[in-house]
Amino acid sequence: MMYSSRRKPVLYFKDDRSFLSRKCTVWKLFGLCMVFVLGSLLWVQLTCSGDMSQTAVGYSHLHHHPCPIEKQDSSVDDPSWGPHKMALIIPFRERFEELLVFVPYMHAFLNKKKIRHKIFIINQVDRFRFNGASLINVGYLESGNDTDYIAMHDVDLLPQNEDLDYGFPEEGPFHVASPELHPLYHYKTYVGGILLLAKKHYHMCNGMSNRFWGWGREDDEFFRRLRTAKLQLFRPKGITTGTKTFRHIHDPAWRKRDQKRIAAQKQEQFKVDPEGGLINLRYKVESRQELTISGAPCTVISTSLECDLSQTPWCQFS
Repeated sequence: MMYSSRRKPVLYFKDDRSFLSRKCTVWKLFGLCMVFVLGSLLWVQLTCSGDMSQTAVGYSHLHHHPCPIEKQDSSVDDPSWGPHKMALIIPFRERFEELLVFVPYMHAFLNKKKIRHKIFIINQVDRFRFNGASLINVGYLESGNDTDYIAMHDVDLLPQNEDLDYGFPEEGPFHVASPELHPLYHYKTYVGGILLLAKKHYHMCNGMSNRFWGWGREDDEFFRRLRTAKLQLFRPKGITTGTKTFRHIHDPAWRKRDQKRIAAQKQEQFKVDPEGGLINLRYKVESRQELTISGAPCTVISTSLECDLSQTPWCQFS
């Protein structure tokens, strides 16, 4: 235990001025400094290994508080977990409050369902407007060969029903957050929120369009890509919890979405992008960090996207 300089020392000596020589005082100060340094190092170590929820207050940058993880795996060497492994891809920018809830929640949820998984936070760090579709493309390309399907997942949508299927979508894309279950969006062609795809099927679609800067519309265009690729879309059956199947933790009152559209963007937003996608994605990985949040492992890939101003000048619109 460390004591402040105002506390009395544990050991007491008689007041003998001849004993308290200058040399003795210097050594005592040196000893106190060493105790302070060792105590500080111990405090840092305990903070790093502690629960992330204790450090959430005042959290401003993603890499400040989470600590590098030791080698962990979300699954166990158990045949009942199955042979497939999911890459859970989260397009992300500055929504730290949601992230601190999402990662440990989904890690526990998927472990309980025995779903092998890796969580990838694709963090956009460039100066352009948010582009969720391009970030998902990055996540697909950076997720590694040890995963064979992806989950395109909103960071503010938490599944509440354990009967929801997050397993390998063998037959075709599986829309977990279907219109009859999503708390906000109920139109038939909606495929956003949470969508599972085998990697081979995502490649057949050439990924998602990179033309959608700002919020919305990219998932509607992706629905057309699924049809063009002749992929059948599947949705949950037998779920009786309705719109309470998910918890939506986004608060639009204090975190506004970037929904602005300039004239040129409005003309383009409903068009199909037949050529853009994985083949014309331009990005740079600025850093790749293995972290834990409340004990749940995740990979944060900080990414800078590139924008062709001649094609999508609205990437700079603010």
